Amino acid sequence: MQFSTINGINMHFQMIGAPEGRPVIVFSNSLGTDFRIWRDVIVRLAGDYAVVLYDKRGHGLSDLGNPPYTLDDHVGDLEGLIDLLGVSNVIVCGLSVGGLIAQGLYARRPDLVQALILCDTASRIGTEEMWDARIAAIEKGGIESIADSVLERWFPAAFRSGQVADLAGYRNMLCRTPSAGYAGTCSAIRNADLTAEARRIQVPTLCVVGEEDGSTPPDLVGALAKLVPGALFQPIPKAGHLPCIDQPVILAEAIKAFVDPIGSRHGQPIH
Repeated sequence: MQFSTINGINMHFQMIGAPEGRPVIVFSNSLGTDFRIWRDVIVRLAGDYAVVLYDKRGHGLSDLGNPPYTLDDHVGDLEGLIDLLGVSNVIVCGLSVGGLIAQGLYARRPDLVQALILCDTASRIGTEEMWDARIAAIEKGGIESIADSVLERWFPAAFRSGQVADLAGYRNMLCRTPSAGYAGTCSAIRNADLTAEARRIQVPTLCVVGEEDGSTPPDLVGALAKLVPGALFQPIPKAGHLPCIDQPVILAEAIKAFVDPIGSRHGQPIH
């Protein structure tokens, strides 16, 4: 395990090296998860690409900090991690709130970003009323009280009925997220609107969505793809909100097909 202090937060991260000149892909997770959700994608990319994974503040093994958070808090943490690793021109793959963080990083530090992979996300996710209601539910009954409804939005019915042990494990991951970290990130999502910033993205962008996503459905992600100049849009069949879990092979192939033509002439290796 690797840790470093960034913006006063003890950050848990992992970096996996690759031969010199290969692209660097940084993965940013969704709400209520840690970077283990990428495992089945990473095993198909490691060696061909340098990979950076991290737990955002209030999640996984990273510090809680001082919630509630702003999106700028999360963006600043990712910016600090990339600067710490001494790389630039990375490809940022962000899922859900991780996609908001990816868009925010490009808006703040376009010099760091070579391309974007925006998974199951949007320029604005949900409504103020929705996030207020979720925060209130957590404050009253903890994450356990909303877990079943979250899992229904995360995973298609076939996954929930056919992979019972896996579903229970991901429920544990969700419920063991610090309530303050989860609610604090809900506040960051509630207050984030990157619609204007999305229109100004000038790097290659791939927007991916599970066809059965119950949190950020295909129409919403498709609208993001229309906002971003020249963005590609790719639905993934039989996938929910977390295609890295229920369709990792298809997602890994989509990432490879997108990244390889971009080339790595500007990237820097991680050793």
